[in-house]
Amino acid sequence: MDKTLADELMSVADALADAARAATLLHFRTELSAENKETDRFDPVTVADRLSETRMREILAARRPQDGILGEEFGTTTGTSGLTWVLDPIDGTRSYLAGTPTWGVLIAVMDETGPIYGLIDQPYIGERFSGGLGRAEVVGPMGRRQLKTRAARPLSQAILFTTFPEVGTPEEGAAFNRVKAQARMTRYGTDCYAYGLIAAGQIDLVIEAGLQAYDVQGPIAVIEAAGGVVTNWEGGRAHMGGRVLAAANRAIHAEALALLNA
Repeated sequence: MDKTLADELMSVADALADAARAATLLHFRTELSAENKETDRFDPVTVADRLSETRMREILAARRPQDGILGEEFGTTTGTSGLTWVLDPIDGTRSYLAGTPTWGVLIAVMDETGPIYGLIDQPYIGERFSGGLGRAEVVGPMGRRQLKTRAARPLSQAILFTTFPEVGTPEEGAAFNRVKAQARMTRYGTDCYAYGLIAAGQIDLVIEAGLQAYDVQGPIAVIEAAGGVVTNWEGGRAHMGGRVLAAANRAIHAEALALLNA
């Protein structure tokens, strides 16, 4: 890709994340009501989700009107450039409502091959993971650092994360538990922040099911730029969501994949 275009895309992504930070922090840890988007479980949406995406869409309308948009709250806008911005204005709205600092804003730009650049931004901590187009870094309270995933280690020494203990369907939950039984430690509930931890070299695996494109495209770009691997549970592409296996390296990915499909 032309360097001028790459620099522009990274600049726009940062502008989107800056706008989403301001919008989400405006309502974080306040008395905030939520609507439920589903009938069989609590899937909340708040004024903060909608404000965050609205602010990002306003920037794209001004700076990249030729690009498409796929956003969680306001759907798809068709573009003409071959590029599409994939936006999750608050990934982890349940965590946001609870006041925990593990929710985030997910931003990616994709072409016909999938995400080429992405961000995982945690506004309250002030930490931003970015990856793709020659960049793999995190900027936050500890300064600016390069992202690099953990070296290979056996699953018996690995740290595994997922958002919900009850992963997907009963069959998917059973598959997850086969990996969990072999891992050294399993933690829950960190939403998109766990993907940033893979990229930063802190953990080894994230396994989830039932995801959408806007849940995974930013994390995929960041993790792959840091040296990790993200696929579906069959080892194929995961950029449109579904069942996702994110790993620090190919060795731990292969070990987990085999157990998921045992």
